[in-house]
Amino acid sequence: MPGPPCGSLLDYKTAKFSLTRNRRVGLLHRLLQLSALGYLLGWVLLMRKGYQERDAAPRVAMVTKVKGAAAAEAAGRRLWDAADLTWPPQGENVLFLVTNFIATIQQAQGTCPESPSVLDGMCTEDADCPMGNPVVHGNGIKTGKCLMFNATCSTCEIYGWCPVENGTLPRKLLLAETENFTLFIKNTVHFTKFNFSKCNALQTTDPSYFKTCTYDPIFNPSCPVFRVRDMVEAAGENFGDLALLGGSIRVLIEWNCDLDHAAAQCQPQYSFSLQDTRYNFRTASYYWGSQRQLYRNLLKLYGIRFEVSVHGQAGKFSIVPTAVSFGTSIAFFGAATMVCDLVLLYLDAKADLYWKEKFEERTAMCSHGS
Repeated sequence: MPGPPCGSLLDYKTAKFSLTRNRRVGLLHRLLQLSALGYLLGWVLLMRKGYQERDAAPRVAMVTKVKGAAAAEAAGRRLWDAADLTWPPQGENVLFLVTNFIATIQQAQGTCPESPSVLDGMCTEDADCPMGNPVVHGNGIKTGKCLMFNATCSTCEIYGWCPVENGTLPRKLLLAETENFTLFIKNTVHFTKFNFSKCNALQTTDPSYFKTCTYDPIFNPSCPVFRVRDMVEAAGENFGDLALLGGSIRVLIEWNCDLDHAAAQCQPQYSFSLQDTRYNFRTASYYWGSQRQLYRNLLKLYGIRFEVSVHGQAGKFSIVPTAVSFGTSIAFFGAATMVCDLVLLYLDAKADLYWKEKFEERTAMCSHGS
């Protein structure tokens, strides 16, 4: 006899709640619920501030200025100020401050022996110096002659800027006063999502404030004027050691603004880290002599390269991330119940009993017309 025309597609399932006096599963259930609650309160709300909408891509504007003066005896006593020692002078987020140098003065184009420090310039006879070949890592073009450089060695004659570059580094730092130079960093961030802007410089009507203040993380955190020596030491280096051969320091400005509080509490944090050691480059100044001879003064500049970078984020209360955070936490509460059900149905010694109690089938009779 065919069965009633009631297929499984028309079955209806409803939840059945059973009270199980199992202390181990009950304890597990409460622990899982407490973990979900701790995740919501501790991590989502307090640590991550999951109730806030965030803007992690602010627009950044920056101006840098270097101030200071130093005197050096090399190549004649000369006063150097920020205009002489800062590269580039436009006030960008990357700048180079000269702290030491090697000077080769009054170079003119002509012929002279190559430096013995250049391996490709060493020779014992003219055949070692083929005419027209450039000296590898050297200072000019070989002329085909091998000359006595001094009593102990011979080098190839070259055509280039003569005399060749002086390679002797001064034993004493020539521009030691640069440790007292100051770097002014004015930084403004704008969070477009919240139409909020903030500057790291104190808003004051005193025109002499920035000329007299120096940054201190505790006593003067609103003064964006940094002493060079303090920055080097904050990066974990000694100024004298780093300035002798040069180096690179990163200045990181971090903005973490909670816009649910007063705007005055949105303040930057500064950190300094050493990026590299031994930083230098060459530059020359040209002039004409009395005999219409072109001369140049060559400087090999050692110094500290400062790279200023800005990271920032801002957060403000919004109903959408709040709803998402609470919804995720509620899902974890549901997962706690599911885990305990799986323990009872598959891992407990009385799993068969729990199966029978939890899943109960009721059959309804289908009515037929007479």
